[in-house]
Amino acid sequence: MRTSRRGFVAGASAFAVLGTNSAFAQKKYDDGATDTEIKLGHTGPYSGPASSYGQIGKTIEAFFKSVNEAGGVNGRKINFITRDDGYSPPKMVELVRQLVEQDKVLCLFNTLGTPTNTAIHRYMNQKKVPQLYVATGASKWGKPKEFPWTMGFQPDYHTEGVVYAKHILANVKDAKIGVLMQNDDYGKDYYEGFRDGLGKETGKIVKHVTFEVTDPTVDSQVIQLKDSGANVFFNIATPKAAAQAIRKAADIGWKPAQYLNNVSASVGSVMKPAGLENSQGIITAQYLKDPTDKQWANTDDFKAWVAWMDKWMPGANKADANHVFGYAVSNLMLETLKKCGDTLTRENVMKQAANYQKYKLPLLLPGITINTSPTDYYPIQSVQLARFKGETWDLFGDVMSAEGS
Repeated sequence: MRTSRRGFVAGASAFAVLGTNSAFAQKKYDDGATDTEIKLGHTGPYSGPASSYGQIGKTIEAFFKSVNEAGGVNGRKINFITRDDGYSPPKMVELVRQLVEQDKVLCLFNTLGTPTNTAIHRYMNQKKVPQLYVATGASKWGKPKEFPWTMGFQPDYHTEGVVYAKHILANVKDAKIGVLMQNDDYGKDYYEGFRDGLGKETGKIVKHVTFEVTDPTVDSQVIQLKDSGANVFFNIATPKAAAQAIRKAADIGWKPAQYLNNVSASVGSVMKPAGLENSQGIITAQYLKDPTDKQWANTDDFKAWVAWMDKWMPGANKADANHVFGYAVSNLMLETLKKCGDTLTRENVMKQAANYQKYKLPLLLPGITINTSPTDYYPIQSVQLARFKGETWDLFGDVMSAEGS
């Protein structure tokens, strides 16, 4: 196939010189793309128990409005269609079917949540519609052999769990670990990685309690963890429950070494509601520049983000890391569409998404880049640990690259 194609190109070169090269510039479109428009589909939890993440969708929507004002992508405007799934898997299924079968979007972009994305995982791959840069770090989004139409974005939860476990083993004497876990695929992925990181030391977990995302509080679970005698607390929770747990631990006088999953490390939506005084010393893993960390104030990408926020989201809380996340992942989607050129097919979208080498995405931490290939669907596989200090996160240690990168 390659030989014959080279032969064709060589043989046709004379015609190209004569100006009849229009055949080589033909535009190719699937549903969701035309000469003037690219349709992207999205759902997010604008309501419900994970509604603080709704800020991501609002940021993406504003981002593509700014892209359209600047002329669009290769002359095409982005039609970003976003709907409220309430963090409900059945609702997500219903809305995604509409986006694919009625709205006929080119691809789904940054749909949020492990349980919700799991509900549409097989459907998207059967339909051969990209489920691209999903807003969840479950390790299942990086399996191109089984699911070639689904790709993650952020570091995977399993690896993050391993990182925390190894840090605990190296730094906490006589560790007795209590784990609070959201009872779904997201929570289980973190917990399995954490156990793998502990290896032969899984016996150090003295208490493991779960909660449902719809539970009004996690107070009773935190009390159980304290009563177990645990001196380490691994908080695997989405923002609302994560903040409640941090506050409750302080209220009952429990002072363990605390580890908080990255998905709830926003100063604006978690640490402040939990109480900054209650959050001191908590450890998390980061891959994006935290908007409250003053060391980034004079970096070019951070200044560009601040200026963009001032213009496009003037009333938004800049301390909320969800806006950094939404802006960063939107930049990656924009770059992917640019790379597609005039071949706006679903196959080419995935091909371009799987072809990044050391790409410096705005707002990633120094030393972390985007890397993908046809066999590597994990765009970001590095993190750096940070400890909460004062009113912000204080990075420490080296950037650690994850499994398989």
